[in-house]
Amino acid sequence: MAGPILPALNATIRHCRRASIPVLFTRHCDADPSDYPMLAEWWGRESAILDGTAESELMPGLDRGDGDPVVRKHTYSAFRGTGLEERLAGMGVREVIVTGVMTNLCCETAAREAFVRGFRVFFSTDATATSSEDLHEATLKNMAYGFAYLVDCESLEKGLVG
Repeated sequence: MAGPILPALNATIRHCRRASIPVLFTRHCDADPSDYPMLAEWWGRESAILDGTAESELMPGLDRGDGDPVVRKHTYSAFRGTGLEERLAGMGVREVIVTGVMTNLCCETAAREAFVRGFRVFFSTDATATSSEDLHEATLKNMAYGFAYLVDCESLEKGLVG
């Protein structure tokens, strides 16, 4: 599901780099399905994203720079037990742009948690994707209602250049 948004992901990364905005990636990886038992209960132990498998790696073609940090996580949350909040605070970051997959699970959780931690959140409409358009649109509506400013690559570029 991430393949179709790869151009928008890379465009977002380029816009951020041009504006000297740090780029961080998150990577879901489990050492074992028991790392976070609720995911295994919900999706089944066989659906675990095991560390060292292709599913746990950042997708090929993603414009990752040598110095771009990768935050490892083992649940939908980019913040739970990852040190992300402290890392962002240490960098002086007060705003985040959320991109990636899945719109309604990992991306929405990251955006909500960033918001409740006091970050201004921008949520990409064209550099996020999930398993269905209905789920994608539902998350965008939720985000716009009380958690995040919706952006696409074009508006982001204009906002960062202007």
